[in-house]
Amino acid sequence: MKYFALIIIFLSINFNQKTDKLNGRYNYLIEENDSYIQKDKITFNDSVFKFDNKYLPKGTISYGNKILLDNFINTDLIISISKDQITKDTILFSMHDKQSSSANYLDEVVGKGKLIRIRE
Repeated sequence: MKYFALIIIFLSINFNQKTDKLNGRYNYLIEENDSYIQKDKITFNDSVFKFDNKYLPKGTISYGNKILLDNFINTDLIISISKDQITKDTILFSMHDKQSSSANYLDEVVGKGKLIRIRE
């Protein structure tokens, strides 16, 4: 009976764990002139993302204090997402230019946008 209870506890712990990785499909919107314009759709899978537009290269995702999306449409552009945004259906992000004149390019925001989860 003890072993049966332990198995049930382990299974319930395993199913209730939250992931701290980006997964799923999202609409990609950029803020322009105080309105959001949909540019494309993105599919995230752990440490890789790709656009629906098959001509764009795959990008990489780095997980740390902030989540960074690299190798975006423009290779000088990097996207940062706050870690607390992962669990939300609408994820706000900031865009940064790697060629920025500031000491740390992540300190200078050159654009903003949203990722909106697509429920399938």
